[in-house]
Amino acid sequence: MTAFLGALLLLQTQAAYPAPLQARAAAPHPPLPTATTVQATRAAVPPVLDGRDDDAIWQAAPPITGFLEAQPTEGAQPKLRTEARVAYDAHNLYVFVRAFDPHPDSIVSLLARRDMQPASDYITLMLDPYHDRRTGYEFSINPAGVKADYAIYNDGNEDVAWDAVWDAVTRIDSLGWTAEYRIPLSQLRYSAKSNGTFGLLIWRVIERYTETVTWPLWRTSKSGLPSQFGEMTGLDGLAAPGRAELTPYVVTKNVQSPASANFARDQQLTVGGDLKYRFASNLLLNATVNPDFGQVEADPSVLNLTAFETFFNEQRPFFVEGKGLFTYNVNCVVVVDCNTGEGLFYSRRIGRSPQLSGRYGDDSSPTATRILGAAKVTGRLPGGFSLGVLDAVTDNVAGPGTTTLEPTTNYGVIRGNQDYNNGNGSVGFILTGVDRSLDASTDPYLRRSAYTGGIDARRRFAGRFEVSGSLDFSRVAGTAGAIALTQQDPVHLYQRPDGALTFDPARTSLAGTNLELRFAKVGGKRLQFETAYQRRSPGFEINDVGFLRQADQQEWTTWAALAFRKPNGVFQSLRWNFNNWEYWSDAGLPTERAFNTNVHTQFNSRWWLHMGGTIGQVGATYCDRCARGGPAIRQDPYISPWITIQGDDRKALVPSISANFFRGDQGHSHEINVSPELDLKISSRFTTSLSPSYDHNRNDTQYFGTFTDAAGASHYTFAHLDQKTLSLTWRLGYTFTPTATLQVYASPFISKGTYSDVRELASPRADAYAARYQPYADQAVAGNPGGFNVQQFRSNVVFRWEYRAGSTLFLVWSQGRDATANVEGSKSFGGDLGDLFRQRADDTFLVKISYWLAR
Repeated sequence: MTAFLGALLLLQTQAAYPAPLQARAAAPHPPLPTATTVQATRAAVPPVLDGRDDDAIWQAAPPITGFLEAQPTEGAQPKLRTEARVAYDAHNLYVFVRAFDPHPDSIVSLLARRDMQPASDYITLMLDPYHDRRTGYEFSINPAGVKADYAIYNDGNEDVAWDAVWDAVTRIDSLGWTAEYRIPLSQLRYSAKSNGTFGLLIWRVIERYTETVTWPLWRTSKSGLPSQFGEMTGLDGLAAPGRAELTPYVVTKNVQSPASANFARDQQLTVGGDLKYRFASNLLLNATVNPDFGQVEADPSVLNLTAFETFFNEQRPFFVEGKGLFTYNVNCVVVVDCNTGEGLFYSRRIGRSPQLSGRYGDDSSPTATRILGAAKVTGRLPGGFSLGVLDAVTDNVAGPGTTTLEPTTNYGVIRGNQDYNNGNGSVGFILTGVDRSLDASTDPYLRRSAYTGGIDARRRFAGRFEVSGSLDFSRVAGTAGAIALTQQDPVHLYQRPDGALTFDPARTSLAGTNLELRFAKVGGKRLQFETAYQRRSPGFEINDVGFLRQADQQEWTTWAALAFRKPNGVFQSLRWNFNNWEYWSDAGLPTERAFNTNVHTQFNSRWWLHMGGTIGQVGATYCDRCARGGPAIRQDPYISPWITIQGDDRKALVPSISANFFRGDQGHSHEINVSPELDLKISSRFTTSLSPSYDHNRNDTQYFGTFTDAAGASHYTFAHLDQKTLSLTWRLGYTFTPTATLQVYASPFISKGTYSDVRELASPRADAYAARYQPYADQAVAGNPGGFNVQQFRSNVVFRWEYRAGSTLFLVWSQGRDATANVEGSKSFGGDLGDLFRQRADDTFLVKISYWLAR
């Protein structure tokens, strides 16, 4: 019977394919060569994009056959064969990939929106047109035709907002599946010279085996991505790409009037556009006029009771695309956990919420600053020098009585980086500037100007060790009132009575520096590590166009990880890391000392287990930010374990659950958070997920306020807070075609709590917990401290249709509901949800249509 089935399959194959493919299909598994260079074949006639290899160019182009397994077992022979061919002409690059599979009915093929890669088989073409081993592009497609594309920077970071205009066709047949690409050279940046060489890597994911195979071999034991690419040579006679791409758009919004009792609505019409203009094949101008980002998903709801600003990710396409070139991190020495968002450029400052809304605004005031225009020039010169220049202007925002809430402001950023030694080293710089047009209402509160600069460098040696560092400076200037507010801000806190700093109310400028040094082992099959030191002076201030939570700080951090990448009888992979960090103020006051360890394991069932924990404040440490300008307070040890279990994402139903626990303040404070999630693939087109989260926080040292008595003395008060938070995030996606999708996002959020036991600082550095506080005598404050009940609902419904290449129609419905009270209330969460949905809904309906033009 086996022989009969084999003969039948061979007959079917011979009937369906021309002779060259028959021979390849029937041949036994060939030996796997180790060559990492391929010669591109020039196409006299372009291939027909149909997923077949019967074009003349595919018969002539030599095959790439040396694919090896990258994951789960580095360097192993793959379970299934893969072949690829590359060709080009003056205007396009062509690639044909044959993914052999003896069971085509087992190929995982799911539909999704562009750039949303589902758990599916995939083929990804990766290119490094500059051949600098640091940057590149990714073009992914799955068997259902779902496309995804990304720009690569810093040898492995991905810019998910980058979207190019390119074509690919896939086809499932009796031999497996194919992907045939046509990549216009106009979408790439490269040095147009004869006999050019591009970096190349071809990546295949076989989902049912959770296997990744690549040519050439991408080693998980080595750091970086483009630095491991092979070479595609012989790209002779490439034409100069088209110079201009214009995408005009029209947006019409139906917006509810902010304070209208009769639900009156405003109709708004906006005309704008995006321009891309190439000065050369490697230098691009990207500009936007009167931009609208109404299709972007709303930020998640957050109740922030800390002294520090909440960081939100940038989601606006103009600012996300190409962000890698402008990235200059601060407080990011432990690379594997660089998620603070801190850096010299934070693009969400451009178009921010008006800063003086709380002082002058009312319910009818605008909630965002209008961007009049923005432009950026990015590129890379043949010698390895990368350049990025960005400039943006925002409009004046007026509140009641034409009082200025946010002045007209100009933002500028210049970023440069020079690579050397084949990408193993680099030296870079950044300059930023903010200038505001202030008036009598803004002059006392906002800084007139803010400038920052920095230089950074890195050098990799012996293939797996790296040394890096940076030195940054800042200077802000304004009236004495504005600089006094800067000194008293939680970032600085010059006014602390027991601190080493001196508050100067007469100052009209403030300057500071930041130093970071790092040594790391970034490659190796089993062990990687990193140790780093950084120091930020008290006057370092970058928050006008950057993001920083705290100045006046020194840090020493050490991280090490053991990786077990070879599958065994229990797991597919296991990673175990260890972390230690110690913080001090600039004057040497110890503020944090902690040890942490985490384990990440994928079992053979493809379930994941992530778990770990932290032991903190070992020894004498002091919180110099807890009293918000008051004296430093002695801290007690804490423990914080956590665990996450994730299901097999190949299945139709994927469950997961996360739990976190905290215990500190000698048992007076503790917190628990539980966050389950269910992801459901109803069909190849229809997916949905539901992720509730419950948090119960009992904080015995919650800052309550600073009060001044009749004698002028300051009293720094704290209270016991019993807080409960419930949130829910629901997502739904339906894919009509790979170019037409519907996405739904809805998230109710309720956080409520009650304050009690109001105390003030007595002996804040005492060893005994009880001795640090004493009852606060003012019963007007302590007698009935109250609480809060914050309710929010955010939702977006977005229909997206790419009706022609590069041209998109968006239909968007956004809704928000808000309610707040200064008491927790007696209702259950169910009752609070009912109250939330009885609040007035602020609905916005938006239609945005863009049309892509290229020359």
